[in-house]
Amino acid sequence: MDIKPVFDQLAATIGSIPQSGLLVIAVAALLFGWLGGALARRELFIGRLLSTGSTLVLCGVLVLIVLQLARLDPRFDVAMSDVGLAEQSVVGGETRVELAPDGHYWLNAEVNGVPARFLVDTGATLTAISEPTARAAGLEPRADRLPVMMTTANGTISVGTTTVEELRFGNVAAFGLDAVIAPNIGETNVIGMNLLSRLAQWRVEGGTLILVPNNPQDAQVGTTGTSAD
Repeated sequence: MDIKPVFDQLAATIGSIPQSGLLVIAVAALLFGWLGGALARRELFIGRLLSTGSTLVLCGVLVLIVLQLARLDPRFDVAMSDVGLAEQSVVGGETRVELAPDGHYWLNAEVNGVPARFLVDTGATLTAISEPTARAAGLEPRADRLPVMMTTANGTISVGTTTVEELRFGNVAAFGLDAVIAPNIGETNVIGMNLLSRLAQWRVEGGTLILVPNNPQDAQVGTTGTSAD
């Protein structure tokens, strides 16, 4: 059974509600559930109706949150595709990234065909796209996804999530990758752990970051074997 159309409609409805509104709805559903349970014990039909409705609302919010969190873990990729949700994949050949003079690893990449500079950050959970890069690549926050909280130099902010159809760098290609559109980071873009954890392996040897994807036969990318500085 393909639940994607049902999930998309549910997610679009819930995702359009501010997070504060979701909290109010969840609390209200709990109160209505308690009231419905009390009325149901008196064998009133409206009690059963309230109880069932509140349970469905809570389940809908919970399912949306669980599915969104599950997309951060590559172990659930197969399960996501089984229920009709797009799979995130990272394929290609070995790519080596030399340590830059500033002590960081930088990549020259393409986001949906648009050139962009990326910082590889193993401390970042999600890949982050700057607002200028997002505009150039045609990326917009998805209405069917809940916003996530992101810590920046200016504090914790709520940011929208998006899906990058194609991200390429060196000999690596990522498809359907979840990312956040991050304000207040200038033109900096960040490769996060949701991409790195989908590699067969990544390691640092002698100041060189080595990225080894899965399924090299599916990459259809260049074979130079080196990344851009």
